[in-house]
Amino acid sequence: MKLTKIQCLAAAVTITLGFGAVAPSTASAQSLVFGAGFADFSAGEADDGAIVSLDYLYTPFWERGALSAGWGATAALTDSGDGFIGGGLAGRYELKNNWFLEGSVMPGAFFENEPENDLGSTFEIRSLIGVGKTLRSGNGISLAISHKSNASTADDNPGLNAITLRWHKPL
Repeated sequence: MKLTKIQCLAAAVTITLGFGAVAPSTASAQSLVFGAGFADFSAGEADDGAIVSLDYLYTPFWERGALSAGWGATAALTDSGDGFIGGGLAGRYELKNNWFLEGSVMPGAFFENEPENDLGSTFEIRSLIGVGKTLRSGNGISLAISHKSNASTADDNPGLNAITLRWHKPL
C-alpha cells in the first residue's frame, strides 16, 4: 500500500493525538516529544534521510525513586514518505542536575512508501534510548538513538536506525 508523504504525516499525527484523548487526566506529568534527525535503513539500497517524530507520553503509572514508567504512543515519518505508528512502554530515570535517561519499547505498524525501504513486515518494534536535560522552563531536550525491527518475526529483517534531537513539552 503506497501512501503519499502528506497522507503518512496526517495519519501519524491523527493517531498520536487520538491516543492522547484517552490519557489520564493528570496533565502535569504528560508530555509531547517532538523529534527530528537522520534515519539510516540497514538495507544498502534503501533511501536514508531525514526523520521527524511525535511521541505522546502519558502520566507514569509506576514510580520508584528516580525511575518512572508509563504508556506512550509514537508516530514517525521519513522524508521518503515512510510512516510508523505505535504504542507501548516508556521509562525515564532522573539523574543529578536535571539530566535524565529515557527509553521506550513501542510495537506498531510500519508503512514503506518505496519498495527499497521495506523492513520485512508491517509489524515493527521501535526501541529507543536517549539522554537529556530538563530546562528551567520545564521543557526538555534530549538526544536519542532508536531502532525499528520486526524481531525476526518475518523472513527479512533489515531494520532502521535513527538519531534524533528531541524537544519535550510538558502538558
